[in-house]
Amino acid sequence: MNDHVDGSLPDHADVKIPPPLAFGGTLVLSIWFQSYWRHGDIGPMEVVIPCALIFLVSLIAIAIEARRHGKSGSDVKPWKPTTVILDSGLYAYSRNPIYVGMTICYIAIAVAAGSYVAIIALPFVLLVIRYHVIAREEAYLERKFGDIYLEYKSRVGRWF
Repeated sequence: MNDHVDGSLPDHADVKIPPPLAFGGTLVLSIWFQSYWRHGDIGPMEVVIPCALIFLVSLIAIAIEARRHGKSGSDVKPWKPTTVILDSGLYAYSRNPIYVGMTICYIAIAVAAGSYVAIIALPFVLLVIRYHVIAREEAYLERKFGDIYLEYKSRVGRWF
C-alpha cells in the first residue's frame, strides 16, 4: 500500500499529537490538580446541569461529524489518509467542527468541575491544536487537494 501522495510525502497529515489526548490529558490533569471533583464534591447543580447539557450536545455533534467522515469513506483520524473534503453539515460553517466540539466539551467539563486551572490551561491546548495539528492538516490538504481545498478554505473559516 502506497502511503505517499507524491512518492516522498506521506498520504496523511503526519499529526503526532492525537487531539483527544491533548484535550483530555490536559483536562484530567487540571481537574486532578484543582477542582470540586478532586475532593469528591459534585459542585453546584445550577452549574453542573447546564454544563452537562452543553457537553452532551457537543458530544453528539462530534459523533455526527465523525460518522459523516466514515460515510464519506474518509477517516476522521488525522494520521490516516483523507480521501475527500467534507463541506456539508457543520463543515459548511467550520473547517474544524470536531475541534470546536472538543473545545466546547472541555469548557463544559472544566466549568462543571470548577477547575480554574483547566480554564487557564485551555489556551495552551488550543495553541497545540492550532500549530501542531491544524497546521499539519491544512498543509497536507493543500498539497493533496490543491485548488479544491483552497476554494473551500477561502469560504469557510477555520473555527467559525
